[in-house]
Amino acid sequence: MQRLLTPEQARLLRQERSLIEELRIQLARLEAADEDLELLKRSLQQMDEFFLLVVVGEFNAGKTAFLNALLGSRLLQEGVTPTTSNIHVLRYGEQLSQDASHGDYLVIYVPVEWLREVNLVDTPGTNAVIQRHQEITEHFVPRSDLVLFVTSADRPFSESERLFLERVRQWGKKIVIVVNKIDLVEGSDERQEILDFVRENGRALLGIDPQIFPVSSRLALQAKQESPNGRPAGPLWEASQFEPLERYMIEQLDATERLRLKLENPIGVAANLIEKYNKVIVGRQELLRGDFQTLDTIEEQIAAYETDMRRDFKYQISHVDNVLYEMAERGDRFFDDYMRLNRLIDLMNGDKLRAEFERQVVGDTSRQIERHVSELIDWLVDKDYRQWQAVMDYLNRRAAQHADRIVGSMTSAFEFNRQNLLASVGREAQQVVDSYDREAESLKLAQEVQTAIIQTAAVEVGALGLGALLVTLLQTTLLDITGILGAGVLAALGLYVLPARRSKIKAELRQRVNELRSQLTNAMTRQFDTELKDSVQRLREAIAPYTRFVRVERERLDRMSADLQNARSQVNTLRTEIEHIL
Repeated sequence: MQRLLTPEQARLLRQERSLIEELRIQLARLEAADEDLELLKRSLQQMDEFFLLVVVGEFNAGKTAFLNALLGSRLLQEGVTPTTSNIHVLRYGEQLSQDASHGDYLVIYVPVEWLREVNLVDTPGTNAVIQRHQEITEHFVPRSDLVLFVTSADRPFSESERLFLERVRQWGKKIVIVVNKIDLVEGSDERQEILDFVRENGRALLGIDPQIFPVSSRLALQAKQESPNGRPAGPLWEASQFEPLERYMIEQLDATERLRLKLENPIGVAANLIEKYNKVIVGRQELLRGDFQTLDTIEEQIAAYETDMRRDFKYQISHVDNVLYEMAERGDRFFDDYMRLNRLIDLMNGDKLRAEFERQVVGDTSRQIERHVSELIDWLVDKDYRQWQAVMDYLNRRAAQHADRIVGSMTSAFEFNRQNLLASVGREAQQVVDSYDREAESLKLAQEVQTAIIQTAAVEVGALGLGALLVTLLQTTLLDITGILGAGVLAALGLYVLPARRSKIKAELRQRVNELRSQLTNAMTRQFDTELKDSVQRLREAIAPYTRFVRVERERLDRMSADLQNARSQVNTLRTEIEHIL
């Protein structure tokens, strides 16, 4: 075709090739169907091939009879059943012959002059009872440069014809409608009514007034066969109304018109695929928006989890504070009761004093604190477990929500990877939940809390548990407080200082209790912060692959959407230039 083109036409052809090749690359990145990529490849190849005129229609519309009339000889088998099982491609040849080496289509070489520049294609019926026939026809139509749609005057524009024409229109093909068997309709008014019906429905379906030719293929073939010089004339030829159609094909479909249609063919294919895969992108973007909402919801859950945990921790740790505050209150009452002149003998007995102090003031403080610490640890472990379970349940619901959805009606790497990641994250969360040993986690956390308190308090307790550690701390406080009540101290200071000493020792007790409370609170708070941070980090690391996939895919789809929008703009520009130049 190149040698027939003007410089402007050659430029258009180069731009088309560049557009189609770039579109193939873009659609391949989008995991487009192989048949669609092959269609674009064929569109490129057909730019250098003969003009392709494809004849379609229902098997009983007289399609094969029409082709025989067009060729002037009964070259193709006619019948009342859908016998045409393959595509028949008619090409020019010096003598009649066939070539069956092309798979789904049979090439027939015919000595008809106008086939030197046109390939004529006969297809199986669009309503063929054999599904394979329908598939062959619908697969071949996108490769056409012009479609001749044959309908029957006794049953024009059936429902199956409407559906088929709608699919043809989506490919942007020029369609010429042939109303065959017009001789079966008696009376000019009835014929005109049929033509008006076809025109009205064609306009509604195609958006333009279609070119319509009423013909009688039977009469046309008969007239040609009875013509000794190959130039049919007379009543039969006139009654067939075939001459306007042949004139259109010879005069209207001249070299310029064929070139225009040839250039528009790849543009129509490209436009159709751009719209098709733009819908795929929109569908995937919609799916990813839901995924982002899922991730946002999980992040909100994690943030709320952190906030709630910090708030509830203050409540949990307050139990320990209360135990120590109550011990300090008992200490006040103890010293108010013992540090009086009438209890002087008891004050002089240091061992008894310490024993009473431990019984009345310290009591079971260490056991209470240990119980509350244990409850706090169990609470922390349970909350961590429940948060994992909540994330797992939420992800599983999201995965199940679109488990049967295939974006763009095709299984793609995008959908496969997305579902796999969702399932993988869900499985990881499920494994954490299933393998969660609360007792082991509680023991581990208790040991970490004990270690933290030992490091803070700077005491040596060997391998003792948390309760023994607390007893040691309390006993240290007891020795410090009761040590200043010894007989020697009292003798040296004199009884007159007893009230002042009572106030000081009570203040000393409160100070030591506050120090103990601060040690416990600080150590447990630091350990809590560490555990909470680790818990949140584990959750975020678990969903990180899914998060990365969603973000990367969104950026990729945004780029591809922009590329398709640019391709659409190029298609529209080329269409305008083709109309202007040709």
